[in-house]
Amino acid sequence: MTTIGSVPGAPTADRAAQLVAGAVPGGADPVTVTAPFTGAPITTIPQLLDADVRQAFKVARDAQRGWADTPVADRARVLLRLHDLVLDRQGEVLDLMQVETGKSRVDAYDEVAVTAMTAAYYGRRAARLLAPRRRAGTLPVFTRTTEVRHPKGVVSMISPWNYPLALTGLDAIPALVAGNALVQKPDNQTALSALWLRELAVAAGLPEEVWQIVLGRGSDVGGALIEEGDYLGFTGSTSTGRGLAARAAERLTGFSMELGGKNPMIILPDADVDHTAKGAVTACFSSAGQLCVSIERIYVHEDIREAFTRAFVARTSALRLGSALDYSVDVGSLTSTAQLATISSHVDDALAQGARLLAGGKPRPDLGPLFYEPTILDNVHEGMTLFAEETFGPVVAIHGYTDVSQAITLANHTRYGLNASVWTRDRRAGEEVATRIHAGTVNINDGFGATFGSIDAPMGGMHDSGVGRRNGPEGLLKYTEPQTIAAQRGLPLRPAFGIPARAWTAGLTAGLRALKRIPR
Repeated sequence: MTTIGSVPGAPTADRAAQLVAGAVPGGADPVTVTAPFTGAPITTIPQLLDADVRQAFKVARDAQRGWADTPVADRARVLLRLHDLVLDRQGEVLDLMQVETGKSRVDAYDEVAVTAMTAAYYGRRAARLLAPRRRAGTLPVFTRTTEVRHPKGVVSMISPWNYPLALTGLDAIPALVAGNALVQKPDNQTALSALWLRELAVAAGLPEEVWQIVLGRGSDVGGALIEEGDYLGFTGSTSTGRGLAARAAERLTGFSMELGGKNPMIILPDADVDHTAKGAVTACFSSAGQLCVSIERIYVHEDIREAFTRAFVARTSALRLGSALDYSVDVGSLTSTAQLATISSHVDDALAQGARLLAGGKPRPDLGPLFYEPTILDNVHEGMTLFAEETFGPVVAIHGYTDVSQAITLANHTRYGLNASVWTRDRRAGEEVATRIHAGTVNINDGFGATFGSIDAPMGGMHDSGVGRRNGPEGLLKYTEPQTIAAQRGLPLRPAFGIPARAWTAGLTAGLRALKRIPR
């Protein structure tokens, strides 16, 4: 029996082909994707041309009308069934994600958990969030004003390779329950994980035409995704996001984007050193650092810098690297040769300019073609690529500070603003520091999981780290068009009944003064 990517214990090649059959067929030459662990083929996937994608939009648009007419409560029940299926069948998708991305199993499980949580959250709350809402009218009693929500239509979604299940579920689930159809382009490398979630959604009751998965090169399919969609969701690099935003703006199409980050951690002088070192390992090296919210800069108070560095290096050096499809491994592989080249370049450039290597610092071809050791550096300064540019790998630089205001200034010295972390025994002090950091999410005594798992709260970036938010009510409502309906009765809003305009406006002015004093 042939397993995908020649990884023992992985799903079979036949199962991979079954998942691929759920993608829209296309007229471009297919491509073969390979497993980061081994370099062996995973499967061959179709590639679409511009016309193929436009046809997928036509199918989705035709299906969307019936889906939008489905009562919200019925759409929400699909999500609740999806929640159960994701948890019941997690073993297969854990294998898929490991084979496609090279990540460890515990990191893959994070994706299972957050996808299930998202389905449950919107499954329970969508009906209330999307229900018509009474709003204060122009004149109490005489004006009845209601806000209603309509789906955007067909949402275009471009998903990255690094978190293929979570970053599909976090966006697809609210878009669909809002009554939209979806045309999603996952990355070729990790298409199977997205196809797996779509397969489960269909099994849970989603009409299959409502979610179209299109695969292809950006140069071939990007134009159709921008021009045919009614809203664009994108997760990826800042440079690509800028280009997509400019094209969407030409059509006045709304969009939401989570982009890059150079995320800081501030360790206050009262922090528990061992607890913080343990948390820093997770914050920096989960998914081999290939995580938008991963920590790449640590600012530690000089009073505890030596003790923290010693504990952090010891814990990092003890991490177990490997490719097992079980929980025996701490850190997996990188996903692509491009990432390996970028990480090697950043580290080599820093070392050449005087950075000091404290742990790691080299590839591990003895383990597999794309393994790279978790790496800690200090004496990193401006002029080094690693100092300011996103590395997106298992590399972190340690910096010292003597004053908390100085640490906050250093943390904010970046064009990015996605995620940050603060460590302290004093929660109130941590919260005060957090409010002064320019980042969309800030975790106290955690690296990223506390905010990442808070599905009821918005998540996204400031500055070059993105536009818009996912999660929470906003993560659902952004996929809708609000409409205001106001019914006027009894008293008209212009002079009537023969009343002179001067007398009418004087009376209305007196009424407005009175309304100011009435709680609304």
